[in-house]
Amino acid sequence: MLSCSILKGEHMARPVIGIQCNRYLAEGVIEAQLVGQLSIEAVAAVASCTPLLIPSMPDALDIDDLLAVLDGVVLTGGRANIHPHYYGEDLTEQHGEMDLGRDRVALPMIRNCVERGIPILGLCRGIQEMNVAFGGSLHPEIGDMPGKHRHRMPKGCKDPEIIFALREKVRLTPGGTIATMLGTENIVTNSLHGQAIMRPGHRVIVNGVADDDTIEAISIADAASFAIGVQWHAEYNAVADPVSRALFEALGDAARVRHHCRTIK
Repeated sequence: MLSCSILKGEHMARPVIGIQCNRYLAEGVIEAQLVGQLSIEAVAAVASCTPLLIPSMPDALDIDDLLAVLDGVVLTGGRANIHPHYYGEDLTEQHGEMDLGRDRVALPMIRNCVERGIPILGLCRGIQEMNVAFGGSLHPEIGDMPGKHRHRMPKGCKDPEIIFALREKVRLTPGGTIATMLGTENIVTNSLHGQAIMRPGHRVIVNGVADDDTIEAISIADAASFAIGVQWHAEYNAVADPVSRALFEALGDAARVRHHCRTIK
């Protein structure tokens, strides 16, 4: 998958990893772009790459120009959901808040990254975007489905240690990309989502499920580089949590290969 070699000990500039922002209305009136600081810190401290924020403003950027300078992408979580018309459904009140700008940036960017060999890591909303980008569908509130449990954080909680507590048991697919990377088939993650994957896309490989069989981890078939999505927030405690650390370290390694291949041309 990673075909461009890097000489051991070779000095090189830090790769650049783009981090997807969300639309945000500051003070209820000021249009802004927002990304959590934890994602920036995980890219800088764990992946050992330079973070670059990607605005959810399709009219302000060109995907080709953007990807020409990126060595990887992190698709962050976000409160807004993906508009259901992207997977053939009508918008209802249950679908909640939308971020149409992010949809228009992230979905084509995902397909381009996979085809061009640009490493990509999807977190929470990010795994959902990866699924929709390849023709899959979502459910707006997975906890409402028969046999499923609530996957959201505790209502009204403001304590990050409780919000991001490791409480979701995930069974990884034996021999799958993520199980092989982590060296285990059983992990425990945080859980802060309502929307989740219903029908996997045509290139989406399920790599892990929760106890209620909700899809929690995926990879993309025949991707030219690292292409993984997880339903949890791996950016939280990425330095110390072994699962999160392994994901960001693998992203960083793939980004260094991409950077080397890109800069020697």
